[in-house]
Amino acid sequence: MIQPGRKIKTAYFCSKCGAEHTKWQGQCRECNQWNSLIEEKIPVKRHAPADIVRGEKRLIPQIDTRQLSGYQSGIVEFDRVLGGQLLPGMTILLGGEPGIGKSTMLLQAADAYSRQNLSVLYVTGEESLPQIKLRAERLSVEGSRVTVFNSTNVEQVTETVNSEDFQIVLVDSIQTLSSNMFDSPPGTVAQVRESAYQLINLAKARQFSLFLVGHVTKDGMVAGPKVLEHMVDTVVYFEGDSTHLYRMLRPVKNRYGSVSEIGLFEMKPEGLVEVTNPSSLFLSGHGAEPKIGSVVTAICEGSRPILVEIQALVSPANYGNPQRVAGGFDNKRLALLLAILEKRCGYPMAANDVFVSIAGGLKLSEPALDLPIMTAIVSSLTNSPIAPNIVVSGEVGLSGEVRGITMVDRRVTEASKMGFDHIILPETNTAHLPKNSATVEGVKSVQAALENVLG
Repeated sequence: MIQPGRKIKTAYFCSKCGAEHTKWQGQCRECNQWNSLIEEKIPVKRHAPADIVRGEKRLIPQIDTRQLSGYQSGIVEFDRVLGGQLLPGMTILLGGEPGIGKSTMLLQAADAYSRQNLSVLYVTGEESLPQIKLRAERLSVEGSRVTVFNSTNVEQVTETVNSEDFQIVLVDSIQTLSSNMFDSPPGTVAQVRESAYQLINLAKARQFSLFLVGHVTKDGMVAGPKVLEHMVDTVVYFEGDSTHLYRMLRPVKNRYGSVSEIGLFEMKPEGLVEVTNPSSLFLSGHGAEPKIGSVVTAICEGSRPILVEIQALVSPANYGNPQRVAGGFDNKRLALLLAILEKRCGYPMAANDVFVSIAGGLKLSEPALDLPIMTAIVSSLTNSPIAPNIVVSGEVGLSGEVRGITMVDRRVTEASKMGFDHIILPETNTAHLPKNSATVEGVKSVQAALENVLG
């Protein structure tokens, strides 16, 4: 704590970007957010960190990377999101809504790394040691090399890390830690930034991998200063909701790998279980009979193709303004596709309510969803059934043309593997496709695709 009589100054920190201001003002001068400044009392003099990474300089050809060998947990979906491996000194921020499974994922990951003969420290500020033990028993986590430390003081945590040679440190969560250098409560901008700063510096100095769990705001972003995301190497969000069993790990920043990969898990009583065949999970309700307003499409999340079902319902608007409701899809994009259907294809959409849903609760933004969504809408509008063996993918332009999409060969291979033998794609993508058991047809316009699918 701050000693009596010690000089203290007051500063104002932006809760969005972390910028420091000498006096309160309505708008942050760095990120232009309104009413985001929070008052913090901070000491004038700061103690220097005990461990400082000494700078070094070398020419790029002289840099040795042979000792930069990483760790793999053995959880394929988890390793994929991190770029294939966990490197020494790497720092990861894991965000997600309350109850989504962050602590469960972290404990299972700690156990998986310990099974690879790695020394792991699990720091918890939210649960007691008996609570961790009970959760470990429920998840069948042995944790023979996992040391659990209960503390909310970042100086105690750094002292514990320095006392032993840990290779992986997991902190649940960064918002519960506080530093003796500030008299503000845990979770404030200054405390979160200082705690993360000390731990990240220590991770770089001692070359251990660091996981930080972060709470999220109502907007879905990690709570605390935005600068926290810039300090770490990788930012991963844990997505999903309580009404669906699946959980998705999605990176939004990764200095050591792609941000296009995703990891899929299914929540079960024994914990999070990897989903090795996501197409079968999201098509579990798709039967063998023709359906009205339902079509299957192939999307690509990172390098992985997934088949999902698009469902649409169109009904007359009897209560004034027609409704446009999109589940798992952008509402503005839906309004655009309806305008194209009415203007370019002649379908009366202005007098109808339109509801579109991506089955399984997925939230997608891929352009290849345009054509299947329009196909499902017209099927519901005209009561025309769609054959269950058809897969439709394609981006639609404002003039009604069907534009090319990426990774078509992977989409076709996945569709064929799942038993779909009739695939509708943009004509520009069908020229150089490898031979396949499925029938692939290319279309130039939305009208041509509708005639092909609906007859």
